[in-house]
Amino acid sequence: MSKPQKILEYILGSLLAMLGTDYLLLGRLESVLAGTAWHWMPGLLRAVSPWLFLLLNLYPALPLSRPAGYRLNVCNRGCNLLVIFAATTLINVPLAAAGMGGLIPGVEPLTRSSARFWLLHCLILLGAEALLFWNGILRVYLTSRQLGIRLRVIGILCGFIPIAHLIALFLIFRTASREVVFESRKLRESRTHSLLLPCATRYPILMVHGVFFRDFRYFNYWGRIPQALETAGARIYYGNHQSAASVADCGRELADRIRDIVEKTGCEKLNIIAHSKGGLDARAALQLPGVADHVASLTTVSTPHRGCEFADYLLTRIPLRQQQAVARAYNTALSKLGDPNPDFLGAVTNLTASFCQKFNQENPDVPGVFYQSVGSRLARARGGRFPLNFTHMLCRHFDGPNDGLVGERSFPWGSAYQFLTLPSTRGISHGDMIDLNRENVPGFDVRDFYIQLVQDLKKRGF
Repeated sequence: MSKPQKILEYILGSLLAMLGTDYLLLGRLESVLAGTAWHWMPGLLRAVSPWLFLLLNLYPALPLSRPAGYRLNVCNRGCNLLVIFAATTLINVPLAAAGMGGLIPGVEPLTRSSARFWLLHCLILLGAEALLFWNGILRVYLTSRQLGIRLRVIGILCGFIPIAHLIALFLIFRTASREVVFESRKLRESRTHSLLLPCATRYPILMVHGVFFRDFRYFNYWGRIPQALETAGARIYYGNHQSAASVADCGRELADRIRDIVEKTGCEKLNIIAHSKGGLDARAALQLPGVADHVASLTTVSTPHRGCEFADYLLTRIPLRQQQAVARAYNTALSKLGDPNPDFLGAVTNLTASFCQKFNQENPDVPGVFYQSVGSRLARARGGRFPLNFTHMLCRHFDGPNDGLVGERSFPWGSAYQFLTLPSTRGISHGDMIDLNRENVPGFDVRDFYIQLVQDLKKRGF
């Protein structure tokens, strides 16, 4: 929907809301039109205004502005109601104050005799505005995925603080309305992709997660990326290996997984896309007998090919007893979540620069497999979500510019390398590269990036 159409929608909605929230205007209209041919209009408006106000609360958007998808449609209507609430409040409150002070001709000011009228008017005004606000904010809170916990909490905490509540309301509206526009466009694009199938590669895609995560059924490590790829024609499989174990152990698990997929599907080969430590795990798998014959390409994303120097520092500074205590707690918890033999310390040790230097010497690229890599930069610490906003500063001290976990010098591997950054002061974090927070990053569409990545694999014949 164009901007002029949206403004028209706000104006029409606000006019309808004024009829339901401001009996003062209707009272003034009666005195103005008395004795004219239009004297009947105020009475008619008084009769229909409650029903128009109810209709507005049910359908606060014109049919031509309907976004793609039910969730976005509800969120869009919630945004409209918040705008209408803000507009009518800014008009009604000064108008009521002027009327009480006798500044509006034809309207009786606040006196003992008119106190009942003004009390009733203010109660109706308060109730109507409250209905607009709660109807809008609940729709937005329940349907928006971009607000996140932080903005929702800010909205609640600032709700009764003058000025601050207006700022919070603006931030909530801006975030939700941008989501409606952006996600509606993505849905339309996905419908086009479902027809053209630009990601229908010759070989399926095996997506390999990084350390400290699992391929959970109801929480996808890769966020919205797999669905976007599948809609565009890609066939997706997951590594299903342990969340934390040594590179050698994870490599053996991935090798078994690759053989299993090839055997069950008859696909001959796979394209591997691996994130973070998963890239090292995949490289280790390719060294095992016969595995490389079933892999066409390996794309590593945010992988520390040269390790993390701050990991070396932490392992030398943190007492062994504390390391073992954390490892026992982690291994116990992940054993209950499905890891057969988690090894926290094995995984962390294999992320050090000292380990990766030796690993790279002993594990050269396998002929016949296309290797490429991707890295990104988080420009400032607060641009990343916790804990990346903390580790960014630590990593910068030891590894220089980084994505919150991995230094830029560690990313490049293979015959092709892409480095992603943004002109803004935010940047792209380690988590953004897998859509971990399902956040629409201004200037970087992670779903489009992976679609283009897989399209390139298709063009290469993979």
